[in-house]
Amino acid sequence: MSRIGKLPVDLPAGVTLNVSDANVVSVKGPLGELTQVVNKDIRVEVVGNEIILSRPSESKNHKSLHGLYRALIHNMVIGVSEGYKKQLELVGVGYRAEAKGQNLEMSLGFSHEVLIELPSEVKVETKTERRANPIITLTCIDKQLIGHVVAKIRSLRPPEPYKGKGIKFVGEQLRRKAGKSASV
Repeated sequence: MSRIGKLPVDLPAGVTLNVSDANVVSVKGPLGELTQVVNKDIRVEVVGNEIILSRPSESKNHKSLHGLYRALIHNMVIGVSEGYKKQLELVGVGYRAEAKGQNLEMSLGFSHEVLIELPSEVKVETKTERRANPIITLTCIDKQLIGHVVAKIRSLRPPEPYKGKGIKFVGEQLRRKAGKSASV
């Protein structure tokens, strides 16, 4: 049996799960509501305070779908109960970020300002202190959406290995390279 798929998903207090006839799973919690279409072969049922997923056979396809949908439903439950938060740090001289509603305006060493329009589900905050790198904080209930947005922002100026300049996650350890050595 799938190691991930056989694990039950705990339902925290205040979170409800509904499965429609078309195998559409909707999870509702204090932070919002998320829906996911589940393959018709995978059966989702609520037993007490746990969500149990089962598959009809031991075929490779059913095993992979079993683990996939269990992970997606688990992420939905965590999202509507706690939410997801990602923090990015801008490392570089003159790098700055400013949130204007759902727009994120950044200065990343290009000849122009970079403006990103964020989806309405993602909340953004920026913090700039003296003698510290600017920090962008993104919060959302959808793990896949926030991961996509963070990857898009980070792709504008990925951290480089020599000086460490670029957009990196807070607390991320970069592999640094030695620069050129002088020849004697």
